[in-house]
Amino acid sequence: MRGTALAAVAMAGVLTLAGCAKDSSGGSSNNSAAPSSGGSDCVTAQKPPAAPAAASSSTAAGGKVDGSKLKIGLAFDVGGRGDASFNDAAAAGTDKAKSDLGVTTVNESTASASEAESAKQQRLDQMAASGLNPIIAVGFAYADSVKAVAAKYPNTKFAIVDDDSITLPNVTPLVFAEEQGSFLAGVAAAYKSKSCHIGFVGGVNTPLIQKFEAGFLQGAKTVSSKIKIEDEYLTPAGDFSGFQDPPKGNAKAAAEIAKGADVIYHAAGASGKGVFDAAKAKNVLAIGVDSDQYNQKTVEADKDVIITSMLKRVDVAVFDYVTALAKGDLTTLPKRFDLKVDGVGYATSGGKVDDIKDVLDGYKAQIISGAITVSDKPQK
Repeated sequence: MRGTALAAVAMAGVLTLAGCAKDSSGGSSNNSAAPSSGGSDCVTAQKPPAAPAAASSSTAAGGKVDGSKLKIGLAFDVGGRGDASFNDAAAAGTDKAKSDLGVTTVNESTASASEAESAKQQRLDQMAASGLNPIIAVGFAYADSVKAVAAKYPNTKFAIVDDDSITLPNVTPLVFAEEQGSFLAGVAAAYKSKSCHIGFVGGVNTPLIQKFEAGFLQGAKTVSSKIKIEDEYLTPAGDFSGFQDPPKGNAKAAAEIAKGADVIYHAAGASGKGVFDAAKAKNVLAIGVDSDQYNQKTVEADKDVIITSMLKRVDVAVFDYVTALAKGDLTTLPKRFDLKVDGVGYATSGGKVDDIKDVLDGYKAQIISGAITVSDKPQK
């Protein structure tokens, strides 16, 4: 394609090459050429029209909110505070509630990788019995326990991240459009790949992590008809050690890199540190998840290879939930934290995607408008 463009320039002096691939869900018909940044040889799609990002709908807006009477119980998933990912994002939400809303009490407890369901239920039961209210369960693994304990304590408010199966009136689901943010990660990976070969490492093969995988695959394929993608999980469904096994993350990422992948996206919790270490060792690029991992202390040694992170704004959801509860109106919360409400997105720390920000924002606008529908199930 580059040779064709050069020939055209030599003959006419004014022609510009434009790709012809479209997203089957309704991609742009704009005739602008793909930019020459990053791995543009891989990009075959037309550049989407740039558009301003949607405004946030955070419930924090609208005057001072007093949360001083709330005593929060925060039940972490495997990895806990310090995982540089999912749990840290939830912790950031309660930290902000302390600083902005005057919350004084946040009691934290962390699940272990192999604990029984009874341990989760006991953790929540002890929080409720001690008078903590609300109680926020971080992760779908708490679903059965939240259902049981919330029924036992109808006057205690509960929230659960990543599960919307509980219909009790005192339980609020905090769920996300992970596939939408991961679509943008896939676009970034295709643009930044020099080999047109990228990789995905999932922690545990569950429907939730498949949403990350699905969006990543679709985003990359939308901008490149030539892209090759390595696609692996660390553990099968039911084995949650995949979220807390950096050596396994390292080995899996190294294997993908050995096959030719030069940009690796992980959705593997604390195991992502191993993915970053492998990328650093082989001098390839990586994409983080959940939090802005470029700025996370626990992966600071690898920050120079982290080009962006798919932001799953658990911090926003947790803070907005606490704010809404303090105001006495949970109806202000969105049913799903998606791109439209900045519930998911991408990080720009380090400036490594500044050259394709207009591309990413253009695809973001198309997803928000409905011109592109992102599947939550992987299409391989």
